[in-house]
Amino acid sequence: MTITGIDSPDHSAVGSFICPQREHPMKPSTKDQMEGKFHDAKGSAKEKAGQAVNNPDLAARGRDEKIAGKVQNKAGQIEKVFNK
Repeated sequence: MTITGIDSPDHSAVGSFICPQREHPMKPSTKDQMEGKFHDAKGSAKEKAGQAVNNPDLAARGRDEKIAGKVQNKAGQIEKVFNK
């Protein structure tokens, strides 16, 4: 895997990754699923942290993010079915 654009003067391509095995970008449905799983996990962590420190606001934000992640993951699964 190589990183492109590190020395670019305009820094527009800083951090873009090119994987030699994968020349095509990820499908939007797969990206939605990955992001959904990430938000689900992050929401679970926030919820547990809020419960641990007795912060109901943080726990509620964690639950909200977890639900949003599950919805985004499911939307990616549905999109994948209809794009076949």
